[in-house]
Amino acid sequence: MIAKVAVFGILRFPPETVQDVLPHLRVLVETTYKNDGCIVYDVALDPFDAGLIRFSELWPDRESLNKHLVAPHIEPWRAAARACGLLERKFFSYNLASEAIAV
Repeated sequence: MIAKVAVFGILRFPPETVQDVLPHLRVLVETTYKNDGCIVYDVALDPFDAGLIRFSELWPDRESLNKHLVAPHIEPWRAAARACGLLERKFFSYNLASEAIAV
């Protein structure tokens, strides 16, 4: 499947609550892969910035991404993130103009 939309973002939590966030994040990622039609939905703790979680996503089209953003599992995830002390949220989406080239 060719990706047409890329999303990159971050969430920041107090470092002491990151372990509380992870079970909720796991449900988000697994449910997104299972139900939302993403091609890639990767999250990672930043090894150099405690409390920072990075997201990188690839979607087949903007419609799939838009459906994901209102899917039933999104609001419970957002509520859990707020309960864990979410400090910052920044996400940006990009329309991809060409296919990926291996480097």
